[in-house]
Amino acid sequence: MLLTIEKLICGGDGLARLPAGSSGNGPTGNALPSNKGRGRGKAVFVPFVLTGEKIEATLTEEKSGFARANAQAIVEPSPYRIEPPCPYFGRCGGCHYQHASYEHQLEIKKEILRENLRRIAKLELECEIEVHPSPPWNYRNRSRLQVQTRPEFAAGYFKLSSHELLPVEECPISSPLINRGIAALWQAGRAGKALEGVREVEFFANAEANENDTDGNKNDTRLLVELLCAPEARRAAVRAWAEELCASMPEIAGVAAFHEPRKGVQEPLVAVGASEFTYRTKTAAYRVSAGAFFQTNRFLIDELVKIVSAGRSGELALDLYAGVGLFSTALACDFRHVVSVEASQTAASDLQYNLPVNGKAVESAAEQYLTELGNKGRVGKAGVLPQFDLAVVDPPRSGLGDRVARLLASAGAPRVTYVSCDPATLARDLVPLQAAGYRIEKVHLVDLFPQTYHLESVLQLVR
Repeated sequence: MLLTIEKLICGGDGLARLPAGSSGNGPTGNALPSNKGRGRGKAVFVPFVLTGEKIEATLTEEKSGFARANAQAIVEPSPYRIEPPCPYFGRCGGCHYQHASYEHQLEIKKEILRENLRRIAKLELECEIEVHPSPPWNYRNRSRLQVQTRPEFAAGYFKLSSHELLPVEECPISSPLINRGIAALWQAGRAGKALEGVREVEFFANAEANENDTDGNKNDTRLLVELLCAPEARRAAVRAWAEELCASMPEIAGVAAFHEPRKGVQEPLVAVGASEFTYRTKTAAYRVSAGAFFQTNRFLIDELVKIVSAGRSGELALDLYAGVGLFSTALACDFRHVVSVEASQTAASDLQYNLPVNGKAVESAAEQYLTELGNKGRVGKAGVLPQFDLAVVDPPRSGLGDRVARLLASAGAPRVTYVSCDPATLARDLVPLQAAGYRIEKVHLVDLFPQTYHLESVLQLVR
């Protein structure tokens, strides 16, 4: 049937509507229920389209409240449509926007961020969204590939909306050194040297800041490799394969292998060479261990830190979900004290190492820390600490949640900086923060994930 794309939504799909009064054929060939007399047609979600396009589509799934379809032909293309440069695009589940010019991708993300704030938080922005673009290719410093050894070796990503492996031999959004690592992995696999029981291989590239660079950190010189192994994988065999992988590529600083997580805990299996390395930005150097989180866009890390920390100073800052201390180390330059809270044992160890003397690392979940803070008061070695002048939060995709958002508001910081990787959970969390008197001062869209629907935003709140 012929569909018109109304807009793009969070998740990468385009939104269209089944024609009112029509009934088409579903994926099994059965007639779909008619929309006649129902007013506006049922929502249809279509990947790899752009706003305003007219498409010929085939329905692939039909539920009571919505349907899904694939575009068979673009009848009237958007003026922003381009030819995707990656041969895997459309089959690989990693990228969603390669068919749009990069400038248009930024406009798409701005509107999605604005709409989520409007629809979920009932918030009409009074300020402009400040956009911070990225070089659109080779930006990732971390890439994780799925691996299979039978019936033949293959490494790659999951297919779109699937857990079926798509073999991938190069990835244009990953750094050049990571692509060389992918090539080395394929070379080993084709030579029959792949190890059965390795489920995932993740490459993490460092950055050596060069003062002559004008477009960010791009000198990736070392790789840290993480292996995720099945429970039956044998230590000796994994170690031998890791040593061979290191020997095949001198840029590999080390290989750390883990068993698949059990009850949420990732069990170390083998370490060959270094299990951490130093990630250098233009402003600081961070120890990052295998298994610890670090931002993935190697071009925008300094920009992100600057947005969060520039112009902020005072007595005491709080950094929740601090990771290895990306923001804490910068905040420590202009705050007398910084308290950094991180739940991951691995990241918390790096955090303790990276913090300067005026920083305090706390290994705790954010909710537990804020709850104890409310129960016991802010008591330190020197007595009662002053009130937080700034709280920075950088939660996972699931966001803060209502309880943590309310506890954060109770902590009483006059300024909160919220770093978000999901506009829907961000908008949800803003509801209790607004109810507690916070208002938005500035909104930044930091495009850490070009070619994908993922977007990073930084909201600066005051009360």
